[in-house]
Amino acid sequence: MQTANYFRLEGPYLRLEGQRCSACGAQQFPPRTACRQCRATTFEICTASSIGTVLSFSEISSPPAGFSSPLVAALVALDDGIVIACQLTDVDSDKVEIGMRVEMVTRLISETGPEGCLVYGYKFRPQLL
Repeated sequence: MQTANYFRLEGPYLRLEGQRCSACGAQQFPPRTACRQCRATTFEICTASSIGTVLSFSEISSPPAGFSSPLVAALVALDDGIVIACQLTDVDSDKVEIGMRVEMVTRLISETGPEGCLVYGYKFRPQLL
């Protein structure tokens, strides 16, 4: 199996994998070396919710190279309490509003190297009902 294919099959590339602290039960994303609540260092892997609510957003008219313009960045409160910074996709910037329900999707982030290795990551789009 090619390296690129192997890594695409790994959990963190298909869902939001975070940690649940073994000591206090707090969840965090992305994974860290210590719990943000109690500083314990033992965790179990957990899958974060893929549905949330937009808390705040900003339209970036001059995004970094490789990103389309305008780029809509947002803070999303996932249904399990984790707050995540992300890019919104599949929505016009004038349609985004605070309180909008969104869901995670896996999307192409970039194409790198001479072989054109495709790099995927998470973004959020308006929730489909």
